[in-house]
Amino acid sequence: MRQDQSKHYLVVGAGIVGSAIAYELQKRGSQVTLTDANEPGQGASYGNLASIAVTEFMPVSRPSIWRQTPGWMLRPDGPIQVSLGYAPRLIPWFARFFWAGRPSKRRQLEAQGAILCRRALADTERLMAELGLSADLSRTGCLSLYASEAEFAGDRERLDMLDRHGFGYEVLDGNALHDLEPEIAPVIQKAVLLPDNRTVRDPHTVVTRLTEAFVGQGGQIYRGKVTSFERADRITSMTLATGSSIKADMVVLAAGAHTGQLSKQLGESIPLETERGYHTQINAPGIHLEHSIIWPARAFMISPTAGGIRIGGTVEMAGLDAPPDWRRSKITVKWARMALPNLQLKETSEWMGHRPAFPDTVPVMSASAKVPGVFYATGHGHLGLTYAATTAKLMGQLIAGEKPDIDLYPYRVDRF
Repeated sequence: MRQDQSKHYLVVGAGIVGSAIAYELQKRGSQVTLTDANEPGQGASYGNLASIAVTEFMPVSRPSIWRQTPGWMLRPDGPIQVSLGYAPRLIPWFARFFWAGRPSKRRQLEAQGAILCRRALADTERLMAELGLSADLSRTGCLSLYASEAEFAGDRERLDMLDRHGFGYEVLDGNALHDLEPEIAPVIQKAVLLPDNRTVRDPHTVVTRLTEAFVGQGGQIYRGKVTSFERADRITSMTLATGSSIKADMVVLAAGAHTGQLSKQLGESIPLETERGYHTQINAPGIHLEHSIIWPARAFMISPTAGGIRIGGTVEMAGLDAPPDWRRSKITVKWARMALPNLQLKETSEWMGHRPAFPDTVPVMSASAKVPGVFYATGHGHLGLTYAATTAKLMGQLIAGEKPDIDLYPYRVDRF
């Protein structure tokens, strides 16, 4: 179905989610403008762990996490850090976080994530094929590592969830693991192979190719920070810091962790926070990996991407404006060298980005509850790349007035 070509659609946010939505709308025959304060793909879409992680839909708020969080926060190398200066501002967010973890709600949230993850790989494969990037999506899966039976037992909750929703995996003993990935240290006694978790060759390349295809179909890109919206009974235009005004009949707010600031301008506050994530890119690692790797007990990931190996993970809650704390990236490198003892740290770089996080770990894909003509696509957390193709397809259907492939009511903006 083609959109109404007389209408002008404006997508705010040129990360993987916003770029995919803009491409989908333009492909439908719309007049679409994509805008961002930076060049496309320079935010979280630049430095993510390049994973199509279709098994990672467990809600973060649950009793097992509650019990461990105080200890994690007290450890300098713990997987979660909260800035003391920013902590008071997080009180409402954490109140919603704990409320989302109550037993009556957890299974609902789990199912909402599973619905998206169940279709994410097929949607991603379709989009990558359209972009001529099929070869940039790995055919190997992800290995989840365990240094002891106790660590494996500690991850049983996640494996039980995969069983409930029919996601396949294979448990490997140490010999089978080391046959697959000889570089993994003997200290790792067991692993789980997640065959449908894939890796892209370079996530930034995906955004670049998306925006090239978008422009090739007639889309326009403007660079500039949004300063205000003009509206009567609905949105009519948007003004950038450059002074440019862009007319719009429909606006999609897909600016990642910055979407909350934009929603406030429209009088629609949403509980969106940034989970700051770090990576270290090693372009001369001295080893080769076929699979991406996660170590649940250490809360980090290693991906073969961007011409080398990328190590990242952990969560830092410190807002959008605090300077990076590069100790966070060094923590994951320390753990990575325990798993990969031959890893060399040559030609390295460090990066920090902002993951957009809602307290219930479920994204918003929704029309505004207050402003006609405004739509939201944000809060994808650690799964922006995983959900991008699916989000674009569903948002295209929603904006066109079609019946989306899944019920989007659980993903509405006013659910909090």
